[in-house]
Amino acid sequence: MDPLKMLQSNMPKLKQHGFSLIELMVVVSIVVVVASLAAPSYVGWIQNTRVRTATESILSGIQKARAEALKRNTPVRFALAANAGWTVSCVTPALCNDLTSGIVETRASNEGDTSAVVATPASGNVIFNGLGIQTTAGLSQVDLTLAQADRPLRITVSAGGTVRMCDPHASSSDPRKC
Repeated sequence: MDPLKMLQSNMPKLKQHGFSLIELMVVVSIVVVVASLAAPSYVGWIQNTRVRTATESILSGIQKARAEALKRNTPVRFALAANAGWTVSCVTPALCNDLTSGIVETRASNEGDTSAVVATPASGNVIFNGLGIQTTAGLSQVDLTLAQADRPLRITVSAGGTVRMCDPHASSSDPRKC
């Protein structure tokens, strides 16, 4: 027997590693098809998240105003500004000794990505007394929408001071329904 053939028969076979160009192109085309199918859902999810973020911000501001009114035992105002910006402040700054301007907390309209979110009404006030009860006929409802979003949200403020976020388009059996 030929010594070269004996040497080759005793050597282990070398395996190929990596991908062929055809395999790589098949994988890339599958990824492109899946991404193109998922993109519209992703855009809708982003728009709905913007509405939810703005709604939760306003909700937390109203709850902060009520909590500060209870804590300080003095009237506290929640003022809604354009593009979902807001300010919580004491109605009478002199009664809030630890605050020089009377402002407890503020949120600028350009914080976060809520600039395209539309709040209806665009501005307004809620004043809570020292017992956490709404004292004026101010904001009782704020609707937040975005042109491309399919889930508008609503914040309701009762005369007793209860603040709630709800979904006006939820089914009647859903507890999130307004």
